[in-house]
Amino acid sequence: MTTTPELRQAVGTAHTRVEGRDKVTGAARYAADHPFTELAHGWLVLSTVGRGRIRAVDTGPVLAMPGVLTVLHHGNAPRIRGDFVTMLGVPPEPTSVLFQHDRVPHAGWPVALVVAETPEQAREAAEALVVHYDEEPPDLDFRADRGDARPVDGHLPAVAEKGDLEAELAASAVVVDAEYTTPEEHHHPMEPHAAAARWEDGRLEVLDSNQGSTWVVSVLAQMFSLDPGAVRVRSEHVGGGFGSKGVRAHQVAAAMAATVLRRPVRVVMTRRQMFSLAGHRSPTVQRVRLGADAEGRLRALEHRCLNPTSTVQDFVEPGAAPARVMYDAAAHHTANLVVALNRPTPTWMRAPGEAPGSFALESALDELAEQCGLDPIELRARNEPTHGPVSGLPFSGRNLLACFREGARRFGWAERDPRPGRRRDGRWLLGTGTAAASFPAGAGPSTAAVTAEADGTFTVRIGAADIGTGARTAITLVAADALRTTPERVRVRIGDSDFGPAMIAGGSTGTRSWAWAVRAAAAELRERLVPGATIPPQGITARSDTTEAVGALAAAERHSFGAQFAEVAVDTATGEVRVRRMLGIFAAGRIVNPLTARSQFLGGMVWGISMALHEEAVRDPSSGVPVGADLAGYHVATHADVPLLEADWIDDPDPDDPVGIKGIGEVGIVGAAAAVANAVWHATGVRHRDLPIRPDRVLRAAAEARHA
Repeated sequence: MTTTPELRQAVGTAHTRVEGRDKVTGAARYAADHPFTELAHGWLVLSTVGRGRIRAVDTGPVLAMPGVLTVLHHGNAPRIRGDFVTMLGVPPEPTSVLFQHDRVPHAGWPVALVVAETPEQAREAAEALVVHYDEEPPDLDFRADRGDARPVDGHLPAVAEKGDLEAELAASAVVVDAEYTTPEEHHHPMEPHAAAARWEDGRLEVLDSNQGSTWVVSVLAQMFSLDPGAVRVRSEHVGGGFGSKGVRAHQVAAAMAATVLRRPVRVVMTRRQMFSLAGHRSPTVQRVRLGADAEGRLRALEHRCLNPTSTVQDFVEPGAAPARVMYDAAAHHTANLVVALNRPTPTWMRAPGEAPGSFALESALDELAEQCGLDPIELRARNEPTHGPVSGLPFSGRNLLACFREGARRFGWAERDPRPGRRRDGRWLLGTGTAAASFPAGAGPSTAAVTAEADGTFTVRIGAADIGTGARTAITLVAADALRTTPERVRVRIGDSDFGPAMIAGGSTGTRSWAWAVRAAAAELRERLVPGATIPPQGITARSDTTEAVGALAAAERHSFGAQFAEVAVDTATGEVRVRRMLGIFAAGRIVNPLTARSQFLGGMVWGISMALHEEAVRDPSSGVPVGADLAGYHVATHADVPLLEADWIDDPDPDDPVGIKGIGEVGIVGAAAAVANAVWHATGVRHRDLPIRPDRVLRAAAEARHA
């Protein structure tokens, strides 16, 4: 086997998706596309009451309906475990521990599964199933002054404090004290959550749409008291995830029904069910207090974030997290708090904590700049830390100011009149705004196998998940460089738990973690290949495990950074806000594939527009049932809302990563909503601290400003 070291590097060059043709021709099979002999179909039944107990389930009439095979509920379902901690360090999602008791902690709680020969029969029977409840009044009152709010540790400590906050605020020349709110938001990937389960040769096999097959195996094995080797999960193609596709009710329901019926069973969530079963971004109420000297240098920084969680599991939306990284102060207090209500448990959603937290923090910084009479970029430059403001650790790389300099140059920031309400285009008031972005750059242990095939090609096997980000293509490019060959000679197979444990596609850690493992396996393989030797028919395989290498990383603050810029037009007569252009400049490590990376950044920025102006899930205040639980009632940015968008990056390889990767999946949304909101202030002179900035809020604010 010969390799060609003189080849041009694949990493860093634009490359179309290796699976692109399969996707556009329909050859790519998603979780609900795989055919099985004797496949049955399950349909989940969700509670319609906001709290209570199940008194009875009238299964008789439903079991008599055509095609119905069984109805599973708390009275007859197999017993499963829920008393364990997942590989992510948290208990299993509560709705996934199906049918184990008669309690209903919130509306949308799964109470039964109807299984039938066809999906139409299953749906008809599920909608006919009558469930009787003993109702109790739900507690749905989320407000900032709840006396039962409490700090909860998530993947970060709940509270971090240094210095005397009140003393520094009292000694400050300028103080900002403001409350900001963000609403409930939903992931809603294009592919709904779906799974098919069957028993094959003594193993439970699940074809799924998930963000980590190893994760799903770990949970299902513990739930059903199986050896992990007795469970196989495959998830080759995933139509989006954004944090929602972990272990949820549908996989467990499919596995449970397949166990009872001893035949394959598929369960697919409906779009409406996803509003209750797929998790969501929690609403937040955030208080930010900033104290600065006359030159705008921070003396005090407080950021407190409160979010509702469910009564059955604590999930914290760590909105105060960005403050622990972005700016230093002599007194630095941050806290993430929750209050338990009768509502579904929130979950991770693209840039959890950073997305809503950056809206509050970066809006408050803009308010401070206004009060200090400083340009918003200059204020941030004056408060640029030299080390982690809370941790005290060194930054592995921090090129935030370089992003602002390049962004300001390209956006034309120098020509900006700092005074609000000065620019007009006919009936439109025009304004510009900016905000900073950051997101952690982590890595997780992964295993990989690389095989040199007899035909001169290479096969990479890794339990990665490509949730639409282009990860499969990025791995191909990394492998090609590590093997000193061309991408065309590399085939990447992913999404199969039998390939061994690997990091999930989450937290912007996926490609970084997988590339590390693939590079290590490729290096081992190259050592074993003899130039000119014949490869045997079974090939030559090398394997890697990065657990030790990742664990040996020195402690440091590792983050991707960015600068967001937005220009908006506001019609104060109609309340309409339009984003005219946006620019994001990022320092996010070595960019593996510029083509798909730019799409990731732009997608995040579009989501930021959506967060700022459109997205807002509403629940019935008496029951907690979602109102408008569909994509007609839940507004997101569409083509007409997306203006001239530009995303670019500066050279920023991570010195501690073998490929130089940091992570790009989430930093694009961070700060985007704040940049839009800051631009709305610059256009109108009115500050909006509640998202989304709806037309009615613009009209109300304009009326209040006129009468002030």
